[in-house]
Amino acid sequence: MKKFQVNEVGFYGAFGGAYIPEVLKPCIDELRAVYRDVIGSREFQMEFRRLLQTYAGRPSPLYLSPSLSRQCGGRVYLKREDLNHTGAHKINNALGQALLARHLGKRRVIAETGAGQHGVATATVCALFGLPCTIYMGAVDVERQRPNVEKMRLLGATVCAVETGGATLQNAVDAALADWVEYPDETYYLIGSAVGPHPYPDMVARLQSVISEEIRTQLLELEGRDAPDCIVACIGGGSNASGTVYHFLEREEVRIVLAEAGGEGLETGRSAAAICEGREGVLHGAHTYVLQDAGGHVREPYSISAGLDYPGIGPLPAYMAQTGRAEVVAVTDEEALRAAYALIRNEGIFPALESAHALGALARLRFRPDEVVVATLSGRGDKDADTYLKYATRYAAL
Repeated sequence: MKKFQVNEVGFYGAFGGAYIPEVLKPCIDELRAVYRDVIGSREFQMEFRRLLQTYAGRPSPLYLSPSLSRQCGGRVYLKREDLNHTGAHKINNALGQALLARHLGKRRVIAETGAGQHGVATATVCALFGLPCTIYMGAVDVERQRPNVEKMRLLGATVCAVETGGATLQNAVDAALADWVEYPDETYYLIGSAVGPHPYPDMVARLQSVISEEIRTQLLELEGRDAPDCIVACIGGGSNASGTVYHFLEREEVRIVLAEAGGEGLETGRSAAAICEGREGVLHGAHTYVLQDAGGHVREPYSISAGLDYPGIGPLPAYMAQTGRAEVVAVTDEEALRAAYALIRNEGIFPALESAHALGALARLRFRPDEVVVATLSGRGDKDADTYLKYATRYAAL
């Protein structure tokens, strides 16, 4: 077995597993028993690929960025997941899991969302397949991501604002899991990131691996090679990062840099940097790195980016970090905003605040002129317009 593939019981090294209430065990067992065969089947792949092309708009472009290439010294490409239908990479996973839910005969879909991009993608595919949909979202995120909330409702989804705890992504996941416990037989939980109990981290990574599959083909056409020297991606739970690196994990010559949310700085305790600041623990059904206080309780995360505002990390990125396969940096709000405004002003591309963290990590790196770099622009910044307007004066000189 390849080193970075999940093992038969759902672990990447020490990370992963399925720590779940007994009532959910039949649901997880059912999913684990069929997901690989279904996803790998010719019938599934034909419909999935057709929808990715004709509905989601894939392949997403690989764009050579003049300003980032000048800044970093190499040939820097952006993988433009922001140009997908619904505005992010989330549609890839949502389409795949919706097809799986239909295969299993589930009558309703639930989901969690932070930035709202997964919520919009889930509401979109549920509208496409005629499935009732309930989406849980922290009350804080409902306010700061209002455009996406209204899109979900227009698409027919019921959006439940979660008031408990910090009222952000962690609490939305808690609420979705509570719903699943109450209605396990009829419900399909469409998890948006590479987190949660096995088989979700592996399943999401497989569905998102279309990103790295396309990067290989596109680089071969553009550069005459099928792998970059370096890959850069942001990580909250790890879905876009897992998909971006999937086909390069075993190729040690490819450098991987992952950017997590440093918030106001690691020294302040106001971050969502689960790898840089966390300790091993169990969160939402998986053993991984978790932000914890001195008593071992889950610590409230913070990030200017709603999609990265999560106190844990997927087990695959955790294992990549532990083994040294990936370099992980904590990018502050300030660094992310500065990098985002530079891309907006220099190239007319509005990145999501999540993606801006990858750009912030990229700003720290330097390359030789012959080196090829790919950074994944995981989503677009329409949903973050109010935040960008709030800070526009500060960055007007860029």
